[in-house]
Amino acid sequence: MILVFGGTTEGRKAIKELEEAGNTYFYSTKTGDQQVTLHHGVRVDGAMDDHSMEQFCQEHHIRLLVDAAHPFAERLHQTVAIVAERLRIPAIRFERIFPESDEAIEWFDNLEQFTREVDGLQGKLLLATTGVQTIAKLRAMEEKGVRIMYRILPRESSVSLARRQGVSDTQLCYYHEGEDELRMLEELHPDAVLMKESGLTGGFREKVEAAKALNIRAFAIRRPVTQRTFKCVDGEHGLRRMVEKLLPEFYPLHSGLTTGTYATASALAGTIRLLRGETPAEVFVTLPNGEHIPVPVFYDDNGAYTIKDSGDDPDITKGIEIQASVVRVNNQGDTPQIDIVGGEGIGTITLPGFDYPPGEPAINKVPRQMIRENLMQIITDINPIHASEKAMPDHRQASSNISLRVTISVPEGREIAKKTFNPRLGIVDGISIVGVSGIIKPFSEEGFLNSIRKCMEVAKATGYNHVVINSGAKSERFVKASFPDFPPQVFVEYGNYIGATIKIADELAISRVSLGVMMGKAVKLAAGHLDTHSRRTVMDKVFIDTMLEEAGCNEEVREKARLMTLARELWEIVPAYQLERFASVVKNRCLEHCAPLLPQGELSILLINEDGRVF
Repeated sequence: MILVFGGTTEGRKAIKELEEAGNTYFYSTKTGDQQVTLHHGVRVDGAMDDHSMEQFCQEHHIRLLVDAAHPFAERLHQTVAIVAERLRIPAIRFERIFPESDEAIEWFDNLEQFTREVDGLQGKLLLATTGVQTIAKLRAMEEKGVRIMYRILPRESSVSLARRQGVSDTQLCYYHEGEDELRMLEELHPDAVLMKESGLTGGFREKVEAAKALNIRAFAIRRPVTQRTFKCVDGEHGLRRMVEKLLPEFYPLHSGLTTGTYATASALAGTIRLLRGETPAEVFVTLPNGEHIPVPVFYDDNGAYTIKDSGDDPDITKGIEIQASVVRVNNQGDTPQIDIVGGEGIGTITLPGFDYPPGEPAINKVPRQMIRENLMQIITDINPIHASEKAMPDHRQASSNISLRVTISVPEGREIAKKTFNPRLGIVDGISIVGVSGIIKPFSEEGFLNSIRKCMEVAKATGYNHVVINSGAKSERFVKASFPDFPPQVFVEYGNYIGATIKIADELAISRVSLGVMMGKAVKLAAGHLDTHSRRTVMDKVFIDTMLEEAGCNEEVREKARLMTLARELWEIVPAYQLERFASVVKNRCLEHCAPLLPQGELSILLINEDGRVF
C-alpha cells in the first residue's frame, strides 16, 4: 500500500499516475481543501505528526511513502523522513522542476534572514506572495515602516487565518490560477515583491519575469534542502518508474523508455566522458516535459552505450544496444553546434513524408531535439538545477564554444528492422529512433480500455459534460488550445480505441464529445476502422482517392496521393485552397461511423494538421 502526501499540482500528477495501476492507495492533505477525484485512492485529511503517521502506516500496511507536498512544507518533509527511517520503508520525494537562478533576484536562505537583513524598504510597498503561513513573521516589518500587501489563496480558511493575525482586508489580494502576473503587478504597483522558490508549477518564473519587466525589486526565499532519506523524482514519469522499482507489484505492467531516450542517454554519457573524462554509471536525461530520468550507461572503446528496457511492452527493440560516439569538430560560427548522424543499424529515409527528407537518418524530430538540448546543457553551462543536487547530480560543465558530432548506432538494427514496418515505409538498412514523451507505458487491451473508462469517469465528475478525446500527447497539446478554459481532467487519450472510447462516453451519458484526430488515424477512421492500430488496419489509398475526388481534387493531386508513404503527406499534396473542402470530406466520413455510437449526445471532429491547426 502507498501513502501519498499531496495538496499540490504534484499531488494531482501523482494521483493520475497511480490511478493507472488500478490498485488502492491513500491520498493525504492537511486541510482537505484540494478538490480531486479518486477512484482507487482513499482520501485522508488532517495534519499528521510522526506518531500518528507511524500508527497510520502500521494499521494500513503502508510499504511506500510519496511526499508530493509543497517544497516549503518543511515540517511534513521532516516527519515523512523520520517515519520512513523508523519503519524502514522507502520514501519518494516528488519535487518540482526549478528554473535556473536569475541574477535579478536577491536571495535569502529563509524568512528570518530576509526580515533581519533586507534594507531599503522603509516607506515602500512590499507584495508578499509567500503564503498565509508566513504573515506572522513578516508583520514585524510593518512596525519598521514597511507597507505590506499579502497575496494568499482565495480560501475561507486562508482569509480567516490572515484576519486572525491582524491583517486588514485592504492588505489582502488573492492568487488565481493562470492569472497574468504582469497585469497583477501593474495594478498593484508594489515597490518590491517577495516570493518563494516555488518551481515552475508554482509560477516562479512568471513572477520573476513580470518583476523584471516593471523594474520591481525581486526577493526570493531559497527552497529547503531535500533530506537524504528520499528517492527524488521531478515528474510523473519518474514517479511511476520509481514506484515500479520500490514496490514492483503495484503496477501490473511496468513502463519502459523509448529508443530516443536511450540514444540521448548514450550521447550524454559520451559527451561527459569526452569533456570531463568521467564515466558515471547513470546519467539524468531531460525528457520533453522537462523532468529528469536516470538511465544506466556503459562504456567501451567506441564511446558510450545503453541497453533498451521496454518494460512489459511487447517491443521488438527490447534489449538492444544503442551506442553513441561523440567527437569534437571545428566550429566556424559563434555558437556551439551539435551534428547528429546515423551509424550502423540506423535506418535511412528514402521516401518523403517524414520529419526529415530522403537521405537523412531515421532519427525522429523529438529524439534529435532531446539529444541537442541535453548536450547543450553541458556545453553552454545551462543545465537546470535538478530537484535535489544530492540525488540528481548536476552535469554542468563550464565549456568554451564547443561543437560536437554525435553518431548513433544500433549493432542489431539491420536484422531487427526486417521485423518492423520500416521496409514498407521506405526506411532501409536499420531501425528508427523514435519517441514523443520519452517513456513507454505498456497496457493490455483490457487494461487500456479500463484506463480510458476511469479517465472518462473522472472527466464527468468535474461537472463538465463535454469531453475532448485525443490520440496522445501531441494531439492533446494541439486541441487544448481550442479549449483554453477546460480543466485538464476532461482531456482523455484514446490511443487507437476511438470507437470504444465513444461508446464509453455514451454509457456514461456524456452529452458532448469532441474528437481530436490527426490525418494518419483520420483516414482509417473515415474508412470505418474504429480501432486504428496498425496491427488491425493500414492506410487505404483507394478509399483516400475517393475522398480526394469528392473534394474536387484533380488527377495530378490524386496521383501524388497514390505515391505517398504516410497519410500526413496529404497536408502538402492537397492544394491550400482545397484543404478546407478535403478536411470537411474526411470529417463527414468519420462522423458517419462515429456519430451513431453516441446516439444521445453531440459529437464533433477536430482534424489536426502537423502544425497544430485545427480544422
